[in-house]
Amino acid sequence: MRQHRWNPFLFALLLAALAIAAFYGSRTYLLGPGFVVPVELPRLPLYALYSFARMLAAYLISLLFSLSYGYLAATSRRAERLLIPTLDILQSVPILGFFPAAIYLFVSLTGGGRLGVELASVFLIFTSQAWNMAFGVYEAILTIPQDAHEALAAFGAGRWLAFRRLLLPACVPKLVYNTIMSWAGGWYFLMAAEIIAIGPARYDLPGLGSLMYRAAEEGRLGLMLLALGALIGLIVAMDLLLWRPLSVWAETFRYEFAASSPGRSAVLDWWHRSGAVRQMKALLRRAAGLAGSVLAGLARRSPARALSTGEAHRLWRACGLGLGIAGLALLGYLTWAAGSALVRALAQPWPREAAQIPLAILASFGRLALAYVISLAWTVPLSIWIGENERVARIATPIAEIGASVPATALFPLIILFVIRVFGGMNVASVLLILTGMQWYLLFNLIAGARAIPQDLKEMARSLRLSRWRYWRRVVLPALSPSLLTGSITGWGGGWNALIVAEYIVYNQRAYQVVGIGALLDRATYELGSGALIFLTLSAMVIVILLLNRLLWRRLYRLAVARYRIEY
Repeated sequence: MRQHRWNPFLFALLLAALAIAAFYGSRTYLLGPGFVVPVELPRLPLYALYSFARMLAAYLISLLFSLSYGYLAATSRRAERLLIPTLDILQSVPILGFFPAAIYLFVSLTGGGRLGVELASVFLIFTSQAWNMAFGVYEAILTIPQDAHEALAAFGAGRWLAFRRLLLPACVPKLVYNTIMSWAGGWYFLMAAEIIAIGPARYDLPGLGSLMYRAAEEGRLGLMLLALGALIGLIVAMDLLLWRPLSVWAETFRYEFAASSPGRSAVLDWWHRSGAVRQMKALLRRAAGLAGSVLAGLARRSPARALSTGEAHRLWRACGLGLGIAGLALLGYLTWAAGSALVRALAQPWPREAAQIPLAILASFGRLALAYVISLAWTVPLSIWIGENERVARIATPIAEIGASVPATALFPLIILFVIRVFGGMNVASVLLILTGMQWYLLFNLIAGARAIPQDLKEMARSLRLSRWRYWRRVVLPALSPSLLTGSITGWGGGWNALIVAEYIVYNQRAYQVVGIGALLDRATYELGSGALIFLTLSAMVIVILLLNRLLWRRLYRLAVARYRIEY
């Protein structure tokens, strides 16, 4: 008699289905302006499920976006000239800058119902996840050794085979670490994504972010700490069950000729022993076969007849063309909607606060520069230590992930009670809060770069008996240069985004603020509801960031890729 083995993959699918059913089968809210999320302790588990579901939906969209966007930018010089500056602009816009688009596109068109606000929230979380991952894919493809491309060309490999066998595997290590950072970024801005407001219009969603924000706003420290504990519990569980196994698996995609022992993960070992990988592949093959049968039926062919290779390519091209046309139509509509909204906003009298923009930009830039120097001082040595020591990596990586995921609002009581009152000012507090949005991008990119240094290169340095300083200067720092510059670009982008929580703090019904572009954007969004001031503030930020990226970071990045790319 045949014994039926427990199928963990189908069990995971069942859990996912139950989670989705719980999410959409729960009490439905009509989330019009003025709706207030109930702040009650018994709702905490359900709110955690809501937030996790939004994060997961946004991440899946971000993954598809980053793979396609990064691949196109790295493989086409013509596309790169357009896509990378566009990515620079997008990553420099704080999440508040996407509020008008989210409200107009998703909330207004659905009448303020639950579905529209949920879609707006997922879109806002996407804006805090996608750009970092796209930069990671772009860097990973650009830094592939040239001999690997030449080997594929010698075998006559086509674009799809090159993507599947070379480009996609090369992206895995960088993509895994950037995924961890992107999830951390999503958690960091979860409050802003679950409380969408412009002036008096405010749409609140039930979730961990809105619960922590409301608790901080009302000064309910105990409830905020419990919600923060639930968030940290989610982060730790994801690290044990997902990020650690993925990090170990990603090490198998490093470029090296010398044998090296990868790390170990009990979850990954169990996954392989259970046969879940084979079951997943079989399920994907069945899904592909079903999709082919459906396409064949739509083409008035017998479902039992398999599509030939040429027919399949033609069908995929037709589907791609249709999606491209739909995407262009959507982009045209969004451009028209944004343009008309912009014209209406600028037609209004400009507020007096617009004259403060130059001084605000200078003040914020000074805080960002100070936070960047502090970040470099500890992330570079720590990332090298993690890259050299597997035991340190197992301990430090989850701690860093937890630290990166803690929303800045959760630090408000500590900032208010100690930093402001002891050190006597918001400037020190704002620099500390900017660090929470900048330093983790540097750390995770540097860890990915340190872990990707080939083992044979390290062994060669040991055989030459280089001193510690010469080893760092001749081997480690050059190998880290592309990752350092990617981390700097995304870290400064994260720093500009963090200004909205670093320069304007509301705790226990009192606002604490400093002169800065982040504080000005907060006031324009939450207090004044001024479309003109929002646009002018964002425009000033984008111009400064683009100039910084074009004149400094991109030139350094091109130089680092050309001089320090590892070749065999």
